[in-house]
Amino acid sequence: MQGDSDIRVLDAVKALAFVGDLSMGQPTDHSLRTGWLAGRLAAEAGHDDAQCGVVKEVSLLRWSGCTANAAGFAEWLGDDIGSRADMLAMRPGWAGADESPGRFGAAITPLAQIHCEVSGEVARMLGLAGATQVALRHIFESWDGAGFPHQMQGGNVPDAVFLVALAGDIEIFSRIYGVEQAKVLITQKAGRQYPQALAQLALSRAAKWLDELEQWSTSAHDEPLNTQPMLQTSAPEIIADVIDLKLPWMAGYSRRVAEASAACCARLGLGEETARRVYLAGLIHGMGRAAVPNAIWNTPGRLPTAAWEKVRLVPYWTARAGKQIGALARESEIASLAYERLDGSGYFRGAAGDGIAREGQVLAAAAAWVALRSKRPWREALSPEDAATLLREQALAGRFNADAVSALISNECDEYDGSVIAQKPRCAQATLLSPRESEVLRHISLGASNKEVAKALELSPSTVRTHVESVFRKLACSTRAAATLKASMLGLI
Repeated sequence: MQGDSDIRVLDAVKALAFVGDLSMGQPTDHSLRTGWLAGRLAAEAGHDDAQCGVVKEVSLLRWSGCTANAAGFAEWLGDDIGSRADMLAMRPGWAGADESPGRFGAAITPLAQIHCEVSGEVARMLGLAGATQVALRHIFESWDGAGFPHQMQGGNVPDAVFLVALAGDIEIFSRIYGVEQAKVLITQKAGRQYPQALAQLALSRAAKWLDELEQWSTSAHDEPLNTQPMLQTSAPEIIADVIDLKLPWMAGYSRRVAEASAACCARLGLGEETARRVYLAGLIHGMGRAAVPNAIWNTPGRLPTAAWEKVRLVPYWTARAGKQIGALARESEIASLAYERLDGSGYFRGAAGDGIAREGQVLAAAAAWVALRSKRPWREALSPEDAATLLREQALAGRFNADAVSALISNECDEYDGSVIAQKPRCAQATLLSPRESEVLRHISLGASNKEVAKALELSPSTVRTHVESVFRKLACSTRAAATLKASMLGLI
């Protein structure tokens, strides 16, 4: 992978925190505020600087696995976003509360396993401390041993898990119900979710900390949450891969848009710096997708008006991300132009003509080019020829930049191998998995069941299962979401 597009780990973490907050139905500064509170709580509880740093990192990444199990929550409860927001707020009668303990545990355990494995992998890929990785892999365990997915007893659970859970509860409960009711709810959870003594410490300081938190300015968001590992650099592709995990049929989509966009810039002679910006914008242009429930994305027919309005806000949320991730502000602005059209028929701004930056025009054409050739729940993938014909027609109608469209569908653009595009490590692809394992992995990464893979590849289901188990073993993971994430970062899919 080329290092020209690398970003600070802190900026990748903040982007993932933004996506996670949207996915959990929280305000987009929830994880930042939780990190601030968790850091204060850890210091007050006597933890050293290293542990306080771990707590901050865990706070920002604790929802980084929630795109990976969004499909499971949608299947279980219908609305993967609203149901999780209700669960965090402990609202009476939230859908999961109606389940019997046995049925609830059976439903939540595999979802927790997916979440924990993916968030731990994210921390590992970002180069964060082993303690951060371990805490994230156990983020839903509880003090009384009734947590998920392993029902570990309190003394075996990393302290960071309790510190972050308690800080998150303070942030959510006080915001929704006020400080006094927050104290009541935390008291109810004390001794079960987190240690009694830690809860008492937090309750004695909560009002003061919340007052200080309100004074915490947006411009200061980096300094109190920064840790030494987050000063390093990271490949930005991890953001794209986590975004795409929300919808299995989107696997690899954001990377392909980024690559097509950068290739188009090179073909148009826009310069390496412009290509780099547009490449990064392509990677992150789907951040706002996390705010829309999976049920809407999976709708096979025409969307109702209310659902369509949520979709129209996707680029708005992407633009908002730039306000929170200052280092990616320009790229987020470009990313938010992905669905604008030159004739003013796009969204969310309804911008037209020169009101859409050249970088945005390239990105919009590239996103459409990749999407048309990808299968969606409401249509089959178009052939390259049919996609090219349709995109040319749209350009002639004044919706897309004609030069960008021509560049995208040219053979020279397809063969572009520019320095800003992350190169996949072909040596890993050639040696880690067998050709058949790679084929099976590509199918399951797009959400296919073993039975569907067996039919597509003309294999028996038991043979497919054997290949899947081998892939998991070689990638050192136990869930399809984690296998997809790791394989994507290794260049295997």
